[in-house]
Amino acid sequence: MVIAKTVDGEIGIMPQHAPVLGVLVEGGVLRVKREGEQELVAAVHGGFISVADDEVSVLAEVAELGSEVDVAAARDALDRAQASIEADQEDADAAVEAKRARARLRAAGEEV
Repeated sequence: MVIAKTVDGEIGIMPQHAPVLGVLVEGGVLRVKREGEQELVAAVHGGFISVADDEVSVLAEVAELGSEVDVAAARDALDRAQASIEADQEDADAAVEAKRARARLRAAGEEV
């Protein structure tokens, strides 16, 4: 099963799923669960998810496996982004950076 967050909401994809094309959200988490295997979790920042011929394809602008996330760096990035947002609530770049940092932390299994 693949679970991803698209602009239309969260989608769960199981074997034999109907063809679909979705736009991934900025700062989302993608989960891949296979029977008898460890769950794969990744922070995904924008892009597309496609299901066709019983295969799932993900084309992301940026993706990082949860197991490879530098938690301290992600927390620092979140703190910096939140400080920028507090100084200027309309700082769109800081808002995107905060979403990305939260996704990285969630992918790493951290509480946010």
